[in-house]
Amino acid sequence: MPSVLEYKCPCCNAGINFDSTLQRMKCPYCETEFDAEALRQFNAVQEEQHEEPNWEEGGAPWDDAGLQGYRCPSCAGELIGDATTAATRCPYCGNPAVLPAQLRGSFRPEEVIPFKLDKQAAVAAFGENLKGKRLLPKKFRDENTLGEITGVYVPFWLFDCRAGARVNYRATRTATWSDKHYQYTKTDHYQLRRAGEASFARIPADGSQKMDDAMMDAVEPYDYRELRPFQMTYLSGYLADRYDVGAQECGKRAERRAAASLQSELQGTTAGFGACSAESEQYWVNHARARYALLPVWTLNCTWRDKLYRFAMNGQTGKFIGELPVDKGRTAAWFFGIFGGVAALGAVLAVLLGGVL
Repeated sequence: MPSVLEYKCPCCNAGINFDSTLQRMKCPYCETEFDAEALRQFNAVQEEQHEEPNWEEGGAPWDDAGLQGYRCPSCAGELIGDATTAATRCPYCGNPAVLPAQLRGSFRPEEVIPFKLDKQAAVAAFGENLKGKRLLPKKFRDENTLGEITGVYVPFWLFDCRAGARVNYRATRTATWSDKHYQYTKTDHYQLRRAGEASFARIPADGSQKMDDAMMDAVEPYDYRELRPFQMTYLSGYLADRYDVGAQECGKRAERRAAASLQSELQGTTAGFGACSAESEQYWVNHARARYALLPVWTLNCTWRDKLYRFAMNGQTGKFIGELPVDKGRTAAWFFGIFGGVAALGAVLAVLLGGVL
């Protein structure tokens, strides 16, 4: 059975976690704090032993959906993970468990942004997200059941590339004037040619099939100034997955984002014209490098009236996203209230104008 690495407190030998608030390792039992690098060096012998290839020496992989069995080093309980699980918690004793064999070779990340916000911050952000939502059902705040809240290091590919574009636009510019007898309109037609290149650094694309791509795009941006060289000590106390979508496939998403950004910049140069549409477009992207990194995300689930609602929070910046239910009755009242107000205003103006005429 593949081995599991558990970072131990040098003082009390308990399982130790990475504390996002302190940005240090902290023992939850004796509350002793340690620098992550110092603790890694303390556990270096154990970590090197776990780095040895031992997949074929242990038990065979499970037949069901690629599941794999592991043994908790604290309570000897059996852990179950899939082929991408790199860090988890023991469901029996609650101690953190890191699976170093999952992060060998090409699966070892180059960089990581450690968690900066803790679980309480995610709960508070969920509450703040419910405020000021006029179309939210009134009973949702009191009746929803907040379920699992999980801190996950999500595998991301960060792409450096250079993009170029050539676009031909058809544009118009209209002028109007009048005299005592006629009103005149002059429309000039133009063909605009635009071209440009731009360099992009660290375009992110998540490399996990488990995570919804749109949700992962929505929790951006990250502050890449806080990227650090990867150490497995940062994973202790959190869940982590290795990538199961490669750089080549994720690179297509990065190319589309780079092209869309360049397209927006070129479109902005046509602001002085009226109607403007692209007649022909040509884009190209050249990759310079793809970095593999783990980025922090809090995932939250809540249920209300037998429906599951999913949310996510950037574990570094606190950006919170998710879809809330909408009260159909309040939506209808809001819509007809605006429509009725506009109709009433139109009636008043009609009476006033009629009186003037």
